[in-house]
Amino acid sequence: MKFFIDTANLAQIKVAQSLGVLDGVTTNPSLMAKEGITGKDNILKHYVDICNLVDGDVSAEVNALDFEGMVREGEELAGLHEQIVVKLPMTKEGVQAAKYFSDKGIKTNVTLVFSAGQALLAAKAGATYVSPFLGRLDDVSTDGLNLIQEIRDIYDNYGYETQILAASVRHTMHIVNCAKIGADVMTGPLSAIAGLLKHPLTDIGLAQFIADFEKGNK
Repeated sequence: MKFFIDTANLAQIKVAQSLGVLDGVTTNPSLMAKEGITGKDNILKHYVDICNLVDGDVSAEVNALDFEGMVREGEELAGLHEQIVVKLPMTKEGVQAAKYFSDKGIKTNVTLVFSAGQALLAAKAGATYVSPFLGRLDDVSTDGLNLIQEIRDIYDNYGYETQILAASVRHTMHIVNCAKIGADVMTGPLSAIAGLLKHPLTDIGLAQFIADFEKGNK
């Protein structure tokens, strides 16, 4: 499973990259605003800065809601860097844009997916990634992991190459369970990725190893 970090914070991206397990980055307008990055030129420059930090795909989201606007913005984003993936909303216009970009060989990420039917349409349109938001489903007492499983079953049935990008990941067990189901990618905060490192028995065992070494080497 690929590991993406969901942030626009360059320092957090550098930390994740330093672990040697980072495969890409996802961002959105909310994450940009959180970092105080506003204005078109600053946002576009920040996307390039992110691409220069990582080796993998970087999802950059369009703001337009109409097909023509999505195409215009998406082409500009794709022209920034070869690692850019055009992030499109799961709407009629977004699906149309996904097909347009697919035909042109431009990678896409269809986001805000909350049903298996939506994921099926995105795959039919040739999306590179589909982003089901499991955490947001959990927030409204719906099993987000079940959606990941439904999409996995459908894609496997028909051999769709669209990658399942489990989004809105909140914690380590989301990551582990998505890996068990067979999600192709997960995207989440640095805390969830770093949390996989932790186990109390590892800490206890390491402390014992160090104590025993010091006893025998005084």
